[in-house]
Amino acid sequence: MVSSIHNMPRSNTQDFLAGVIEGFYGPPWAQSERFQLFEWMAQWGLNTYFYCPKDDCKQRAIWRTPYSPDEAETLRETIAACTRQQIQFVYAISPGLDIRYSDPSEIEQLQNRFLQVMGLGCQHVALLFDDIPDRMDPSELARCGSLASAQASIANNLFRWLRNRTPGARLLFCPTPYCSRMANGHLGGKGYLDTLGKELTQGIDVLWTGPEIISREITVAHVQEMGSVLRRRPMIWDNLHANDYDGRRFYCGPYAGRPLELRDWVSGILTNPNTEFPLNYIPFRTLARFVQASDPWDARAEYLNALQEWSKHFETCTQPIATEDLRRLLDCFYLPHEDGPEAAAFLLEGQQLFEMDPQLWGARALAFRTNAARLRDTCARMTELRERPLFYAMHRRLWELREELDLLEKYVGFRSGHVDPAALFGSDFHLPQTYRGSFTARLQRLLSQTADGAMIPTQTAPAD
Repeated sequence: MVSSIHNMPRSNTQDFLAGVIEGFYGPPWAQSERFQLFEWMAQWGLNTYFYCPKDDCKQRAIWRTPYSPDEAETLRETIAACTRQQIQFVYAISPGLDIRYSDPSEIEQLQNRFLQVMGLGCQHVALLFDDIPDRMDPSELARCGSLASAQASIANNLFRWLRNRTPGARLLFCPTPYCSRMANGHLGGKGYLDTLGKELTQGIDVLWTGPEIISREITVAHVQEMGSVLRRRPMIWDNLHANDYDGRRFYCGPYAGRPLELRDWVSGILTNPNTEFPLNYIPFRTLARFVQASDPWDARAEYLNALQEWSKHFETCTQPIATEDLRRLLDCFYLPHEDGPEAAAFLLEGQQLFEMDPQLWGARALAFRTNAARLRDTCARMTELRERPLFYAMHRRLWELREELDLLEKYVGFRSGHVDPAALFGSDFHLPQTYRGSFTARLQRLLSQTADGAMIPTQTAPAD
């Protein structure tokens, strides 16, 4: 029975997909970056590369348009590179922006695209209905019954066609509500996931991001519950390290917030990482270790091990960067929901310092200034990296951090040297409308977010 299938732990087979999704909004990776990725994956034991960059217009915006000969050749090279490294290539198409669900010719359009990529060497495919309006034309809704039924019908049709051509091929499916918050908000209509679980053919994998789009934790209980709803083990599309939603951040912390037992209750784990390829060494390395680990999972220890490996990419054209300085810097760009321990400790020290009377700061002020200056100088040292793509990937965020550290160091120095609490501090390097400027920044200052997530006008926000 179906219920016994998704309640059984996985067997140790190659059916478990573990790897990397190129599925973000932003410039797709260069071929050289993909080839480097495949080398890492083969070396570390990851087995799947999932191709669906949102800015490949023919993957999403104009999905009916065939790839040109040059574009097809690029895909052929990518697929061949995967094959050489014994990595499964999955090609995804996202037709949901304008597909006519009840029009049989649309099935033919999807088949034609799959035939094109299969002719280039692709075997496994995916059908994505994420990040689309959840409305249907009333006439189509009347014919199909619901959005979930319409999408399941398309997927089932393609799955039968695909398996008739290639018996071992896999079809992955991304639902319109792909996390619990979306489902609880009835995105796609009430009962969407229940309908999908009932009507989607067994053998089609369903992608799922967890409780949230970017989930701090994904528990065994959560995926077991989703397995019951979907009538199959979900496949995790993990956005833990994704940064395309916030251009001011990147994440090079470890794969964390997921217990090793999770592997027994899902059909795979795929990570959708930072847009900038050079920043993903630790996310990829620790995911690979997580998939293969047998000992208790210590995310911080794995982070430090991976950082030691990655440190060779931080060779400079002058003096080496000390390991502790690199660790302190990268702790500032850790995970979406937490700073690394050293960054968190530095922030806490600043918060506690500013709650005190400056006349009582004493040695604490000097220590804070010393740490701020050292971290600031490490940011500046990144300009000396020999591996220029790595520097270019992080330099805007580093420069913003450098400016904040410089300002804090100067402010603490100023307050430490003035007995008059009414004395005003200013900086010639941080001028109005140039520092923390831009229209977007001014808009951001209109609202403040409270600890429970509520948004309120800034002028009425309670003092910290």
